[in-house]
Amino acid sequence: MRILLAEDDPLLGDGLRAGLRQLGFQVDWVRDGEAAERELRAEPYAAAVLDLGLPLKDGLPVLASVRKAGVSMPILVLTARDAVPDRIRGLDVGADDYVVKPVDLHELAARLRALIRRAHGQPQERLHAQDVVLDPGAHAVQRAGVPVALASREFALLHALMLNAGRVLTREQLEQHLYSWGQEVESNAVEVHVHHLRRKLGASLIQTVRGVGYMLPRDPAS
Repeated sequence: MRILLAEDDPLLGDGLRAGLRQLGFQVDWVRDGEAAERELRAEPYAAAVLDLGLPLKDGLPVLASVRKAGVSMPILVLTARDAVPDRIRGLDVGADDYVVKPVDLHELAARLRALIRRAHGQPQERLHAQDVVLDPGAHAVQRAGVPVALASREFALLHALMLNAGRVLTREQLEQHLYSWGQEVESNAVEVHVHHLRRKLGASLIQTVRGVGYMLPRDPAS
């Protein structure tokens, strides 16, 4: 999943970006409030991590502005302001969750996964489609109870399709899920990943909607 990180501290920002990438996220990193607001308004991120003490524009006005503009993506506030009134204000302005520094990387990743899952109407951590089960926290996939090894972008593409079961995603939308800034995208990258997933998980799992994109049918049991 592709997320936005807004953090002005270079050491913390670099550490969070590297750590979240290792845990399966694609991370775009901005360092001031104006850039954060611009990206939140323009890009369809799965979620955002927003520091409050940003230069140029504080995080709370950024949050209030993008919510007023109708931006509904999950936003997790990351801050050193640990007073209860500050946390209440952030939640009231539109934050979906609140983490106080210093932050545990694995807790942050788990909170992001939960926010993204709930934003897509998925109540359980494990996602199901036919006989395939995807566990985002463990970064694992099984088919009929047997573990299946997927490359990182194969896993990310399957995760995006399972989160959006019943909805067609275009190639451009899938590329936005799979790649962050500065990463080269081959013209047929999505098609290649879909081909590999079908070979490993069954040809009927992912449907092609000709001229539009790809989808997974919604599981009747979900």
